[in-house]
Amino acid sequence: MTKPTILVTGATGKTGSAVVAQLRERQWPVRAIVRSRDARSERIERLGADIAVADMFDYDALRAAMAGISRAYFCPPFHPHMLQSAVTFALAARDAKIESIVGLTQWLASPSHPSLSTRQHWLADRLFALLPDIGLTIVNPGLFADSPYLALMRYAALLGVFPMPAQRTSRNAPPSTDDIARVSVAALIDPATHAGKTYRPTGPELLSLEDMAGIVSDVLGRRVRHVLLPLWMFFKAARMDGYDPFSLIAFGDYMHELNVGTFAFNAPTSDVLAATGNEPESFETIARRYAALPQMQRTFSNVARALADFMSVPFRPGLDPERYAAQLSLPMAPMPLYDLESERWKLEHARHDAPPEIARDGARVQPTSSREPVSCS
Repeated sequence: MTKPTILVTGATGKTGSAVVAQLRERQWPVRAIVRSRDARSERIERLGADIAVADMFDYDALRAAMAGISRAYFCPPFHPHMLQSAVTFALAARDAKIESIVGLTQWLASPSHPSLSTRQHWLADRLFALLPDIGLTIVNPGLFADSPYLALMRYAALLGVFPMPAQRTSRNAPPSTDDIARVSVAALIDPATHAGKTYRPTGPELLSLEDMAGIVSDVLGRRVRHVLLPLWMFFKAARMDGYDPFSLIAFGDYMHELNVGTFAFNAPTSDVLAATGNEPESFETIARRYAALPQMQRTFSNVARALADFMSVPFRPGLDPERYAAQLSLPMAPMPLYDLESERWKLEHARHDAPPEIARDGARVQPTSSREPVSCS
């Protein structure tokens, strides 16, 4: 039987590129949406993916990219108008008669959260659930192991510090990018089983930042200590590493959620195992993968470069989130609530023995005891 071509948006990003790679490993045909042709899109093309250059805000371009497509992975862009891209994608998917969508969202998604990005994710999830005759699988991880935690691995490997703008006791069970992709791929290749489900991929255990620093120490064979990095300095370091301002303005809110235990709420889950049949990767496994990279090796040039970058951080351009939000005229939540303050969020994220499902009106329903898939139609 001929396998249907699967559309992947955000194909050069962290999860998108992993989804493409895993689908191609299984010999599934892929059409990868990219913003432009560059070195990253060339790597995707070498895997055997069909490349479609399209703007996620352009209905006609998306509709054309969906020609002959029945399944799609939606990876929302980091953009102030992400919700417009979701609406554009939803309309194109409806008109192209897409049969199933796997949508990447956030564990924090809530209509009353201080973060605009987080509120937009909640709205996009509900929008997709309203699409007629389209099966929907939601994948809502929390903070990834790969980012922000191991994005700072270079400083741990070369300088012995693990800097994060969060308390050392804050806990999370961070999933790997590859496990998030594995869950998404499982739903893309078998939508009949996974349509209607919501999966929260996590790592296998809750870890504090102190625990993570200890694991990284063991991996590197040298002592690494957690350093509480002021948020203003983190913004400078992140901008130096190429992060755009919009992707950072919610970070203070996310660090608050990390410190108060929102990412530890009902974690870890068994969703990676339930969706893929495989146990999730441990933080140690992911850290060892990073430790093997050439830029992590303790050469004179690597250490000198890391030290120079670290020392230059206070002098780099920073970010004032409130001023930036005002410049963009970003809408504010009239009565903002962090997630553990929101009864709606806690109800929507209540733990079940099986991955919960999204109903048409956005309410969560108990999974059936027989584990039969619930239709989104």
